[in-house]
Amino acid sequence: MSDGAPSGDRTASATTPGVSVVIPAYRRGDVVGRAVDSALAQTVDDIEVVVVDDGSEDGTETVVTGYDDPRVRYLTHERNRGVSAARNTGVEAATGEYVAFLDSDDEWLPRKLQRQLAVLGDRGEGWVGAYCDVATADLSLLGRLGAALSERVVRSGGLAEGGRELAEALVTMRVFMSPGSTLLVEREAVRAAGGFDEGLSIYEDWDLVLRVLAAGRIAHVAEPLAVTHFTGDAPAEDYVENDARYLARNASLVEDLEARGVPVRHVHRMGLVGHFLAEGRFGDAAAYLDGRVLGRPTDLARLAFWSLLGVRARLGGGR
Repeated sequence: MSDGAPSGDRTASATTPGVSVVIPAYRRGDVVGRAVDSALAQTVDDIEVVVVDDGSEDGTETVVTGYDDPRVRYLTHERNRGVSAARNTGVEAATGEYVAFLDSDDEWLPRKLQRQLAVLGDRGEGWVGAYCDVATADLSLLGRLGAALSERVVRSGGLAEGGRELAEALVTMRVFMSPGSTLLVEREAVRAAGGFDEGLSIYEDWDLVLRVLAAGRIAHVAEPLAVTHFTGDAPAEDYVENDARYLARNASLVEDLEARGVPVRHVHRMGLVGHFLAEGRFGDAAAYLDGRVLGRPTDLARLAFWSLLGVRARLGGGR
């Protein structure tokens, strides 16, 4: 968990909320209000909204502290420490039975928390969290084609909920749950799992989910109740570094799957191919290809689409 106390904490409500919404923010003064508004608009009133400003130098503080609502709390880091540290600070400050994570550039539909809490109420003991489907706003035509490809080809067959089986589906990229904006989970389950790995800036939410799943089960609400907004991506090299750490941290699960013939590392290499191709870097992408591609129709379909993105990037087009 994070080291060092944040400053700027506004006094929380005197009553303990059922759900603490944790929003990490860095230089998000232009969009963080949308995220906070969507949290406050939930049909579940029993919440607190904990915004952790990770050392911003823009108008993030002004936006958040401008809310005249006792449910909104503002915390700040004196320096930028990364999204994992910001989420850990939020979890440490949270007082709710559950924590729900929301990225500062995303938003929720009003019934998101209500539907997740209802599903957990139906599941009973052993179910420690729930996630929902997502919709992506403002996608280009190519973006919509990519989403359709992922839904119909790449992600098909992934188990939507459970324990070990869901962990296997997640690490093999057959389930994409976007937990940074969809996950609702027992606060104590997050703390028992050790919080977010502050050495990860990508896959940090997936990594947390895998550790939570080692102790409990996570349910799925099959409704797009979170809306994600694409505001840029990390360089492909960052994905290479974070992917290696993510797989190493979960080596036991990866090795078990590989021993059973599941090509986890190949799947992840193909993901890296996609990131390099999306930047138009065909030579770098080729370094991560292997002969298995030719025998896997799913890989060939992904490769064709990513190559189209790469050509577009070379020509100066956007996503």
